[in-house]
Amino acid sequence: MQHRRALSRSTGSRSVQARLNLGVRGTTHHVDQHVGRQIALVRVQSDISQVQLARSIGVSFQQLQKYENAKNRVSASMLYEIGRSLGVPVSRFFKGLPGNNEDSTTMTSLPIDVRIEYIASAEGRHLVERLLLLHPKLRGRVSALVAALGEELEYLRAQNEK
Repeated sequence: MQHRRALSRSTGSRSVQARLNLGVRGTTHHVDQHVGRQIALVRVQSDISQVQLARSIGVSFQQLQKYENAKNRVSASMLYEIGRSLGVPVSRFFKGLPGNNEDSTTMTSLPIDVRIEYIASAEGRHLVERLLLLHPKLRGRVSALVAALGEELEYLRAQNEK
C-alpha cells in the first residue's frame, strides 16, 4: 500500500496508477469476465471442484476464484493449463463471445430445421429420452463430452484441410 501511495505521489498521475492496474476498481475488461465465467461453467459441467482444478494447475483455490470472477486476468499459459486439465480446447473459453466469429462448420451453425428434424427422428427421440433419465449433473457432463468431441472433430477436420 505504501508503494502505491509513493508511486502515486511521485508520478502525480492517476493514469500511471491505472495503467499499472494498482488497485483501480472498475477496470475489468468484458472479455476477462466472459473467460472467467466460461472457466467456471466448464469446471462445474465437468463436476470438478475449485480445489481440484486449482491443485491440477498449480495455483491456490483463491487464485482460481479470482480467475473465475475476473479479479485477476488469466495468462495464455494458464488458460492453456486450465483447458488441458478440463479436457477442452482453449477456444472453448471464448465461445459465445460477442464478435468472435466462430467457424461456420460448427454444430451451433446448423440450421434450426436440421436440428429439429434430428430431434424429431427416432434416433433423436431415443437420445433425448435416455438423456432425460440421467441425473442432471451427469447429463451436463455428457453434454460437455459431446461438445468437446464435436470441437475435436472440427479441429481435426480443419487440420486435414491444410
